Amino acid sequence: MREIEVQEISQSIAKLCISATQELSEDVKNAFSKAYNEESSLLGKSIISQLIENSQIAQKKRIPICQDTGLCVVFVEIGQDVHVQGGLLSEAIQQGVAQGYTQGYLRKSIVSDPLFERKNTQDNTPAVIHYDIVEGENLKITVAPKGFGSENKSALSMLTPAQGVEGIKEFFVDTLQKAGPNSCPPLLVGIGIGGSMEKCAILAKKAAIREVGSHNPHPKYAQLEDELLRVANDLGIGPQGLGGSVSAFGVNIEWYPTHIAGLPIAININCNAIRHKSILL
Repeated sequence: MREIEVQEISQSIAKLCISATQELSEDVKNAFSKAYNEESSLLGKSIISQLIENSQIAQKKRIPICQDTGLCVVFVEIGQDVHVQGGLLSEAIQQGVAQGYTQGYLRKSIVSDPLFERKNTQDNTPAVIHYDIVEGENLKITVAPKGFGSENKSALSMLTPAQGVEGIKEFFVDTLQKAGPNSCPPLLVGIGIGGSMEKCAILAKKAAIREVGSHNPHPKYAQLEDELLRVANDLGIGPQGLGGSVSAFGVNIEWYPTHIAGLPIAININCNAIRHKSILL
């Protein structure tokens, strides 16, 4: 049994929140370079160049890539042989988010009540936390700040099995066309297929932070990823929605077994910043 102090967890999460909002990961930097080379529109190339420059300035000056520093989504993989000591894990995570957004001077965007009061909580908590129990004695934490320009354009549909792949393609195209420029393309599109209503949504969120250029290990799903990426880029939405040949950096699919009567699908759209950082404790 390995023991991890809550203070270490909070401090780590605070650092992750700050770095995730200020630094693009290497796969995203590579995706930008590839997109610049592949973009056919001169305006699109100019926009991608500006986005690259923006990210470089953010990293150099230690300021956010985007003013919307998001709702903080936290994925936790906790080994079954880990014992968190000194307090509750959930409280340690929330405290870390509060510290990160305060110490990093990041915009606080969370309201305490979604419908009536909508009063700012002043520290960007509570975060949304997803837990997975895994083997071993390690604790992996991934922080994914999610801006709502892209989150608001995400969608879920409970298709029937008869709609199959064609139904998924139709829903995919409809979702991206409705998103248009508002989700800040080029995008990374995460798709969750199967499970239940809430399971496919979580799968889509995980897919939306999977490495750009990676593929699902199942060959048919990997083939569908490539096909949907071509479909997305053929829509002509382009960088920032002003037309062009690169509307998406990638399409990532995660799937799960489901009921004989269902074909749940969720699409989680990530803007061009694709912000996330991980640590293994």
